[in-house]
Amino acid sequence: MSGITARQEISDADLRRYAGMVYEKTGIRISPQKKLLLSNRIQRRLKVTGIDGFGAYLRHLTSLKTTDAEWEAFLQEITTHETYLFRDEPQWEWFQEEYLREIASDAREERRPRALRIWSAACSTGDECFTIATCVAAKLTDLSQWNVRIVGTDIGVGALAEARQAEFGERAMRLVPDGLKRRFFTKAPTAELWRAKPALSSMIAFRQHNLIDPLRESPFDLVILKNVLIYFDTESKKVVMGHLRSIIKPDGYLIAGAAEGVSSELRDMRRCQAWLYQQPRTQSSGK
Repeated sequence: MSGITARQEISDADLRRYAGMVYEKTGIRISPQKKLLLSNRIQRRLKVTGIDGFGAYLRHLTSLKTTDAEWEAFLQEITTHETYLFRDEPQWEWFQEEYLREIASDAREERRPRALRIWSAACSTGDECFTIATCVAAKLTDLSQWNVRIVGTDIGVGALAEARQAEFGERAMRLVPDGLKRRFFTKAPTAELWRAKPALSSMIAFRQHNLIDPLRESPFDLVILKNVLIYFDTESKKVVMGHLRSIIKPDGYLIAGAAEGVSSELRDMRRCQAWLYQQPRTQSSGK
């Protein structure tokens, strides 16, 4: 077992090596200020694997393909997945009261088909995807006549496995309105857990995806990417935003975290809110 104690930190040299490797594989920038955090999270993998030391574990990772299970476990450790349903309430108010009302009206007037495609990028444990599905199920009263596809992607296989369980604790459910909670979730009898009903799960497909790679999907009406790009540098952001822009339909929308620092990459999109952008009608969808 590893002889490293919880009080020890990774060396500056190894920190630079880990940071370079992570950046090359994911586009995520690890700053020197994250030294203690990175040390603690790598030590968890040392305990699990029995590898003795930061340097030895780094050599082990570089010897593996990025599809190896240990790489997935490593990325799961160093990326943050804390989230909950209906996070950022003003955005969900817009989604329910403006966006879904508008597309429902357009569908009734035959100005658009009854089809809706939404991408939740970096979806973590699926809280955002199930928030989307809850809103859609509540607001589209003729839902059975709609073709709805919600794609949730994340780099972490562990997070996606948890997302597919469709189970959420009391903390994750704390902002879900009581009426929606009763309609679309079932309380587990022996645990403080809520399980999403099949009506929600049936809309959602989860898959692994690295944001610095293109997503091979048809264009989306709405893309949501929040609280992720704050970890990326300028060049990585350009790559990610280029991929996102290419997969949003003309007149489609992007919800981005207000602190993501991507406004310079979205200058030709219409800025509706600090966090909401609309694709120009003449913009190529990339598909």
